[in-house]
Amino acid sequence: MKKIIYLITVLVALSVTSCENYLDTQDLTHKTTANFPATYADAQMTIVGIYNMLNNSSFPFNFFQVSELASDDRFGGGGANDQPMQAIDLLMTSGINVFNGFWKDRYSGIHRANYAIETFDKCEFPNDNTKNQMLGEAYFLRAFYYYELASLFENIPLVLASDPANNPQATPDETWGQIISDLKQAITLMPATKFTADVTRQGHADKWAAEALMARAFLFYTGFYQKDAVTLPDGSTVSKSDVTGWIDDCVNNSGYSLVPDFRNLWAYTNRCTVEDYSYTKGQNLKWVENDNGVNPESMFAIKFSKFASWNSGGSTGFASPYALFSGVRSQPAPKVKGSAPNGFPFGPGWGIGTATPNLWDDWAAANPNDMRRQASICRIPDELPNYKIGCGGGDSYIQETDYRDKKLCAISSKKADGTGYWDNFEVDMYDFANNVNMQLNNIHDLVLIRFADVLLMQSELKQDVSGINKVRDRAGLAPLGSYSLAALQNERRWELAFEGVRWNDIRRWHIAETALARQNNQPIYTNGVAATNSISNNGGGYVARYQAMRGFFQIPESQIALSNGVLVQNAGWGPDALYTGWR
Repeated sequence: MKKIIYLITVLVALSVTSCENYLDTQDLTHKTTANFPATYADAQMTIVGIYNMLNNSSFPFNFFQVSELASDDRFGGGGANDQPMQAIDLLMTSGINVFNGFWKDRYSGIHRANYAIETFDKCEFPNDNTKNQMLGEAYFLRAFYYYELASLFENIPLVLASDPANNPQATPDETWGQIISDLKQAITLMPATKFTADVTRQGHADKWAAEALMARAFLFYTGFYQKDAVTLPDGSTVSKSDVTGWIDDCVNNSGYSLVPDFRNLWAYTNRCTVEDYSYTKGQNLKWVENDNGVNPESMFAIKFSKFASWNSGGSTGFASPYALFSGVRSQPAPKVKGSAPNGFPFGPGWGIGTATPNLWDDWAAANPNDMRRQASICRIPDELPNYKIGCGGGDSYIQETDYRDKKLCAISSKKADGTGYWDNFEVDMYDFANNVNMQLNNIHDLVLIRFADVLLMQSELKQDVSGINKVRDRAGLAPLGSYSLAALQNERRWELAFEGVRWNDIRRWHIAETALARQNNQPIYTNGVAATNSISNNGGGYVARYQAMRGFFQIPESQIALSNGVLVQNAGWGPDALYTGWR
């Protein structure tokens, strides 16, 4: 059975109420701020409540998916009615409140983290290490949620207490100073416990994840805002040398490691599929997560479970919407009964986030022998000979390409009894036989921080080639003789394709306009007809839109209204930013 770590419904954490009551007596039937949390079990439930918001956001309007669709390596894709996906790709909007769910969920998570930080001193813990670990997780999660909000919106309220308040927007310096401060606190608090394959700890942040996120946040802030250091709320600073020390500690002492074969990181090498997929057959490949296996390269991930249902949050909570939405769109049944689906091994879904042809071409030009290219991207004419272009399920198909990602996609499998194919390999691996639902059965992890990323950040911070060459060696590539920013930028693009980091990378390196411009006039299919990605009729094009919005998206107008005008909308989100359909 697929193990659930923290994405569970925690009613207690959701229903903490005011300690005020009509009678001045002890409440024996409800958890209130007067009596919760008090025990170690209470503290555990409080922490679970913070994690519970991690994947509780309205898809696709969350930071990870925006980072993918807005980047230069994906188009919006989907059907004609899937305007939100195309709007994100075009740096436009399909409505004035599309991010309202994400905004509320992230601030709910921050509120819960604030509450934990304020109250854990009242709890009884087994020992100081346990208390410090859990308190460190609260600081880490608050920093993570603010990292996403600040990256997406820039101008956000900084809320550091659980009492309600109508806070004004903080400056970017204030917000990023708090993020770095929280991560420093998390690093200081959490014990230096090495990685182990203990499934009970999977999904929880540790000291090493905090050090990795520290580097990611520092590199974005200092790069995008062109700063040398970060000033913390207490007036102290965190410098590049400080962050380099933490990232060295992570590399040398964490116990995380590269998976020897890059392909074994991705679900298409699962035991139910691997020998039926022509690309992986006979290669002696084995997915690291087979049967609840623990990935030694995964430092922080969203864990999913078998408990998804339309009555408990459905695909936006316990099952992975990322796999579903990037799945193969509306392919007809194969001509020969019992043969593999036309998109096999990639399972069905909405077909969003089509890979851009220029990613494939740029990669081939830079590293023609890089095995990661075919391990990460499916070139449909080569791998899926029966795939039918333009099958949108009665809703057409916008920005379709000959390329799709292999990392996030739903994965199909031949049924164990040989009678056909499952839409999701998880049906057999995790015994979904009594609850088969292609929209809810995608439960493989979404890895948010991977050790390979840490090695590349180490090279970038130290401006040496050691980390880059470790990643290249795993890919079977010759080592580089010296460090260069261009080499680092290429290596991050290839190694971390489709993993939610490209958008912030091109922004912090100040190459976004150049990178996005390459998407114009790329070959696509519109309603099954060969065309080009001509986007000047949509907001003036990628470069014009980026210059107007500076890479930051629209604050929900409902939140501005609720603030009574305390919040101010970001630049670039007037009527001309409204996307009403492909043209």
